[in-house]
Amino acid sequence: MPSVYIKTYGCQMNVRDSEAVAAQLLARGYTLATSEDQADIVLLNTCSVRDHAEQTALNKMRSLAADLRRTGREVILGFLGCMAQSRGEELLQQLPAVDLVLGTQKLHRTADYLDELLRGVRTKVVDTRPEPGSESAIREHLAAADGSAPVTAYVSIMQGCNQHCTFCIVPQTRGPERSRPISDIVAECRQLAARGVKEIMLLGQIVTSYGRRPGLNGRPGWLGAGEAWPQPQTVSGSELSPFVRLLEAVHTIDGIERIRFTAPHPKGYGDDLIHAYGRLPKLVESAHVPVQSGSNRILKLMRRGYTRERFLEIIRKLRAVQPGIGLSTDIIVGFPGETEEDFQQTLALCQEVEFDQVFLFKYSPRRNTPAASMPDALPPTVIEERHARAAELINAIARRRYAAMVGKTVQILVEGPSKKNPHRMMGRTRCNKIVVFEGSPRHRGQLMDVRIVRAGSYTLYGDPAIVGLVPEEPPLPGADKRDKVSHPVVL
Repeated sequence: MPSVYIKTYGCQMNVRDSEAVAAQLLARGYTLATSEDQADIVLLNTCSVRDHAEQTALNKMRSLAADLRRTGREVILGFLGCMAQSRGEELLQQLPAVDLVLGTQKLHRTADYLDELLRGVRTKVVDTRPEPGSESAIREHLAAADGSAPVTAYVSIMQGCNQHCTFCIVPQTRGPERSRPISDIVAECRQLAARGVKEIMLLGQIVTSYGRRPGLNGRPGWLGAGEAWPQPQTVSGSELSPFVRLLEAVHTIDGIERIRFTAPHPKGYGDDLIHAYGRLPKLVESAHVPVQSGSNRILKLMRRGYTRERFLEIIRKLRAVQPGIGLSTDIIVGFPGETEEDFQQTLALCQEVEFDQVFLFKYSPRRNTPAASMPDALPPTVIEERHARAAELINAIARRRYAAMVGKTVQILVEGPSKKNPHRMMGRTRCNKIVVFEGSPRHRGQLMDVRIVRAGSYTLYGDPAIVGLVPEEPPLPGADKRDKVSHPVVL
């Protein structure tokens, strides 16, 4: 059978989609190429969140097409995912060498369409039509390179977004919210646990909106066919949302040691979810709370649905439940109409919260979004300058907080060899900090304590050999007992 090379751009959802497509192709008899030069089929799984991501994918495809013209090789070229969904037939007009364009609700059809292209039944395929039930079609998982199960696994629990922020194209590329039944998700997680997976990352465009949109026949979107209508449940006076019910269900699975999730929305951090961090031990002390801006005026223009004050209240509540929780966020600089005062409010919020991880973006206009036609667009030079100033502040916090980690003891889940140095092993703390240490493949999949001996550029270095031999220094104020980490910043 032909070999396939898949290159992925964008978020964890795209990574998960690519993995599922690859697993489906392997099951059909295809092989996975290690490079595009060795492949009979090259697929680019694309992102549309920023213009840079789209241009990168387009330029990559142009380069591939030029190489094929020069060498005379016959290779099937395809676009998958968000840009394929938003541009559709337009991509064939721009790049006639492309053979396949599949939208976000058609990824599970990849093998079928490739079979037809290879047999000559079709010469070109463009399919971006909605497909009911597609949210439950991405469930296959790849084995690790050595044939074993990975230590961590992504599990998609829903597709789509109903938020409609003025800067975002995701509702157009992923469609409205559609949730998988809890029973299906739990079954997938049980299968992963049986294969040796220790940590589950639950994925959704706005993962905390899980189950809020009605499913078929007006039933709750998180109920499977034939399942009984649910009764309300409360904990500490708060009615449990469908998402917290899902967390509870995954929490009961033997073999799963840790649960993470991304990407949420601040509106999803109700008291039931905040309290879950204190009562579900497998739910790690790590929360991604995307603020986007520290200015109420800009948040309103972005149509985010919360204020700066509400955001800070969420942070205070999370730290009250888990003082050592690791906090990450998204920030956009240069939104249309952003003044210096607005920007200063964002910097002040960063200083007040001291996030562990900041994903800092320069505003990028997306087609057919309200923000793209807003007045008072900022010059690129102003956006670049503000981006540099924000990065400088965040980096300064990171250096200080990482240096403070030296001498502390943390628990890590060992994932495998370090990506930058395969002769060393790496693991991740419960608060989502990467730790590199001298180890061996036998440590893979283990929960172990390491003592931090050095802090590098957003990476910690640990020594498991000295744990218990050197008197442990007291943890930072408010550090979690299981992690013994306060909240350094990671970029």
